[in-house]
Amino acid sequence: MQTDGLVRDLLAQKLATLTNGLPDEAQARLRQQAYEALTRLVADEAERVRAAIANAVKDLPDVPHKLIMALAHDSSVMVAEPVILFSPLLSSEDLIALVSAAPSPGTVAAVARRPGIDEGVSDAVVASDNPDAILALLDNPSAQIREAALDILAAASADHPAWQEPLVRRPMLPPKAARALSEIVSSHLLATLAARTDLDRTCARRLAARLSAAPAATGNEMPAALALTEARRLSHAGLLSEQSLLGAVRRGDATMVTALLAVAADVPVPVVERAATLRSAKGLVSLVWQAGFTMRAGAAVQSLLGLLPPGEALAAGPGGGFPLSPEELRWQMTFLNTDSLP
Repeated sequence: MQTDGLVRDLLAQKLATLTNGLPDEAQARLRQQAYEALTRLVADEAERVRAAIANAVKDLPDVPHKLIMALAHDSSVMVAEPVILFSPLLSSEDLIALVSAAPSPGTVAAVARRPGIDEGVSDAVVASDNPDAILALLDNPSAQIREAALDILAAASADHPAWQEPLVRRPMLPPKAARALSEIVSSHLLATLAARTDLDRTCARRLAARLSAAPAATGNEMPAALALTEARRLSHAGLLSEQSLLGAVRRGDATMVTALLAVAADVPVPVVERAATLRSAKGLVSLVWQAGFTMRAGAAVQSLLGLLPPGEALAAGPGGGFPLSPEELRWQMTFLNTDSLP
């Protein structure tokens, strides 16, 4: 079967080569036969065969639309992505249909990364409520995004901190979006946002006030006092969420993660620091549980704060839940809140 798969892979590449640069009308029949063979091969069960075809035809202007659509709707991102990104035959309507169908988790993100997508396609990506795809859209400088959509995403970035940096750096930022970001943007982005020349006076004054109250941070981490102030501000505004925590984890900001976890779990910062110092998987997971977050956050916190490799970290229990009983979780919290270390 391995030999058979290799033969089919090579055949797919050869047929695809035949479709490129056939100028004579006399060769139209050969071209049609090659395309028909490629269309049949797209139904092949071997992913690498389909991927070979996709990479060969991804930017050709005369490939049958049916073949391009079959590749774009492939459940394998390795097959679909080259065509979605580069095929000149995909219309805005085709791309919107792809977002709606979402044949694979990566399909919408691939559409969001396509150069030069128009506002209609961007609207579909935003409406998909796919955080990774929306991040890809915001990271795409050539994507056309309506002001109303940017306003919505700026407000929602309180729960999706990873969106904030590409929003702050977008070439055009509507006043409403800028004002929303000035209230919620992570502290390490304050100076970047304040440096924009298209801010209205109210927004500029608000940013200047926040900057004057924020001591300079080094690296990816903000000072502990500022992190705690920011965490309390987010909590007071009802914006301290698991997404906020995971955003700080992605930035590698252990100080902010500590502050967010302490505020969410309603414990002093030293309690979180104690669990991290002990490299206690059970203690860190128990803090995440008390904070009201899930084991997705539990895995991230164990890695960043506890520096625990996968073999030592606690994995999620059945159904993605916590691997410890409520009684053990409560006991761990009691232990962490004691003043003495063993």
